[in-house]
Amino acid sequence: MCFDIGIVVCGPNEALVISGMCYGNSPAYIVGGRAIVLPCIQTIQRIPLNTMTLEVKTPRVYTAKGVPISVVGTAQVKINGASEEMLAYAAEQFGGKEVSEILQVCLSTMEGHQRAIMGNMTVEEIYRDRKTFSQNVLEVASLDLHNMGVSVVSYTLKDVQDEVGYLASLGQARTAQVKRDAIIGEAEARKDSTIAEAYADEQRMEAKLKNDTEIAKSKRDYELNKAAYDTEVNAAKAEAEMAYALQAAKVQAKIKEEEMQVKVIERQQNINIQEQEIMRREKELDSKVKKPAEAEKFRLETIADAEKQRIVLEAEAEAEAVQLRGEAEAYAIEVKAKAEAEQMAKKADAWKEYKEAALVDMMLKVLPQVAAEISGPISKVKKITMVSTGDGPIGASRITGEVLDIMASLPATVKQMTGVDISQKLKSSG
Repeated sequence: MCFDIGIVVCGPNEALVISGMCYGNSPAYIVGGRAIVLPCIQTIQRIPLNTMTLEVKTPRVYTAKGVPISVVGTAQVKINGASEEMLAYAAEQFGGKEVSEILQVCLSTMEGHQRAIMGNMTVEEIYRDRKTFSQNVLEVASLDLHNMGVSVVSYTLKDVQDEVGYLASLGQARTAQVKRDAIIGEAEARKDSTIAEAYADEQRMEAKLKNDTEIAKSKRDYELNKAAYDTEVNAAKAEAEMAYALQAAKVQAKIKEEEMQVKVIERQQNINIQEQEIMRREKELDSKVKKPAEAEKFRLETIADAEKQRIVLEAEAEAEAVQLRGEAEAYAIEVKAKAEAEQMAKKADAWKEYKEAALVDMMLKVLPQVAAEISGPISKVKKITMVSTGDGPIGASRITGEVLDIMASLPATVKQMTGVDISQKLKSSG
């Protein structure tokens, strides 16, 4: 029935135009929605909102300089559903028409404007500045299509052709110009490269020579400084070595001096021991002498025993001090000589005051010391080889006899030196 109420829907790519009762002189426009339609008293139309592609071909159009060319452009157009005003324009222009009819109207409009723009531009401008050409066509065509409710989404120049070979000639001229510019540019670049290379070589050689000069200068300074440092180091090292050697020599000298002092002290102690031993023997001899003859006999026996014991003691000491004996003996002899000289000087002064009895007493006390000194060298001999002619005693008794002969000659020596006859005095006192 014609009064049945219907519900009409449309997708987002189309718009509904509802007119009739209840809408007055202003139809309703619904994009991507639904509406209630009364079929008998209301009319509904659908307008597509899809993007439509147009291939705009304009064959053989004379440009501003009279050169005929053909142009092919591509345009994207669509009915603007976002604007109710443009929907109203589209409903007025394309209401009830098919999509193909809408495409034909848009294509004819684009071709006309494209042809008009081509007539106002030269071939060179169209060919070389396609962006400007496309922008001009887009702007002019958009104004007319806007009044139809259609908006131009994009336009690009697809192809430019001519039937007289103008573009080819233009390309050849441009190619020749480009080749010429390329050759000139290459020559200039080669020239600049050669100049730059020569300058770079010059800078490199200058830098190299400067660097070599700096290296040589640095090497020279290094060698000079090194020589100076080596001289200072060697001088300091030599001074240190000399100082060390001098200090070592001083230390060695001090050690040697200390050793000599020790040796002197040891020798002095040995001399003191020997002197004390001799004094002890003298006292022992004096205490046991009763008569001159017995005293002489006892003295000789005592000296023999003492010499034997001293030889044993000195042999033991010799094993320990064999290295120092030579120097000790020299020093001992020197000290002893000085002591004896002083003693003799004092005795000479005393002899002037002593009487003959005192001199005799003194000589008796000195005799044991004389005997010890006489027998001392013999006691230091390790081995004695004796040769006998067959006359007189042999062996140890021969040595003792020689010692007694020396002792027997002492009274005559004393008499010659002092004028006192010890033997006579001893006989008279006996």
